[in-house]
Amino acid sequence: MTSGTAERGAEVGRRIGVGLMYGLWKPRVLGAWRVPASGPVILAVNHSHNVDGPMVMGVAPRPTHFLIKKEAFVGPLGRFLGAIGQIQVDRSTADRTAITDALGVLAQGGVLGIFPEGTRGDGDFASLRAGLAYFAVRSGAPIVPVAVLGSTERGGRLIRQLPPLRSRVDVVFGDPFEAGDGSGRRTRKALDEATVRIQEQLTAHLENARRLTGR
Repeated sequence: MTSGTAERGAEVGRRIGVGLMYGLWKPRVLGAWRVPASGPVILAVNHSHNVDGPMVMGVAPRPTHFLIKKEAFVGPLGRFLGAIGQIQVDRSTADRTAITDALGVLAQGGVLGIFPEGTRGDGDFASLRAGLAYFAVRSGAPIVPVAVLGSTERGGRLIRQLPPLRSRVDVVFGDPFEAGDGSGRRTRKALDEATVRIQEQLTAHLENARRLTGR
């Protein structure tokens, strides 16, 4: 898939996501203006519900290419995800194809979406993988933290991993920041230091988002 085709696919996915997310839930989007209007950007999203990726894909101001586990690329869903520019990643290994595709998105000035915790959990950014730091330092792209805060109510859930239907879901975009120290170093020490800086920024954003939304 060429970069232009992938970008058009991601825009189609964004439009589908807008209709789907607003049809099933009540998104409230705060701070979307903080996402740079052009140039490479990484959206770092907390992950506590299965709807987090589609929600951000739908409400983000720019088409977004998410790194998504290969297990999701099965049958019609897999073909659909590929058609809308999403990137398949094998989490059990250093997936060179996924890394190349993700860096290609950033090199073309696109938006890369990452769940830095690696998998769905408490969504509190407590345990970050090194992948986010690698992409940020390697590409020089700024990171925009994104907090997706869904209802904690149990009633109305059709699927346990999803917020109750028609409940409010807050999506809070934070200020962009640079992960590197400005030296351009990509050593293990530099990536470890970048990961610490990233975790501090993401945790602070999540705490601020919770205060702002009352979640």
